[in-house]
Amino acid sequence: MPESLRRPPIAFAHRGGRAHAPENTLEAFRLGLRLGATGLESDVWLTADGVPVLDHDGLVRARRLGRLRSVPIATLPRSALPDHVPTLPELYAECGTDFELSLDAKDHGAAEAVVAAARAASGGAASRLWICHPDWQLLAGWRKDPDFAGVRLVNSTRPKEMRHGAERRAAQLAEAGIDAVNLHYSDWTGGLTALFHRFGRYAFAWDAQHERIIRDLVRMGLDGVFGDHVDRLVDAMGLAPP
Repeated sequence: MPESLRRPPIAFAHRGGRAHAPENTLEAFRLGLRLGATGLESDVWLTADGVPVLDHDGLVRARRLGRLRSVPIATLPRSALPDHVPTLPELYAECGTDFELSLDAKDHGAAEAVVAAARAASGGAASRLWICHPDWQLLAGWRKDPDFAGVRLVNSTRPKEMRHGAERRAAQLAEAGIDAVNLHYSDWTGGLTALFHRFGRYAFAWDAQHERIIRDLVRMGLDGVFGDHVDRLVDAMGLAPP
């Protein structure tokens, strides 16, 4: 079986380890790290006043025309968001910078603010930042931007979206300087892992919720695994809590 390019692989607490605490809250992120996660994961959006905040779907409940409605985060200033929605600077202030951080830039306009926040946090945060997006060509454009130097970029996709096949996509990512590919756990095989490793690309797997699946992914040589249950990740990956 292929060997991981990361020793040990990264254990990403999905949305902070949503099985243990309310997702995408500072409580969840703190707890995920305390349980032994070596990485955190979230989605990032930009507020109307330019603040990167961590939330899954980019909508919050706000009162409009006398009624509570789902309102896009992009239309609200930071001060109008619920208290449980953290900013990226608040995450770094609360949890430090000694962990890998994977952020899905669903609002791709937030990417520059994310990088700026990581650099402001110092402590090597920018070098441990993994920005994910399904459009590898958008990622390739970011890679050419000097502001993104040293930041890791990840193509989150599925094999069916690889128009010319996995080998062609691996070559495209390598040529563009995109560091990793992130697939659903069910997409991975040992052969596919070896293919991306041959091109020097990291292989990540998301939605790994059971220890048997996590162990299989580690045996395949995956470099990072995302799951809701941090305890299961830590046990199956052989990681000891700090």
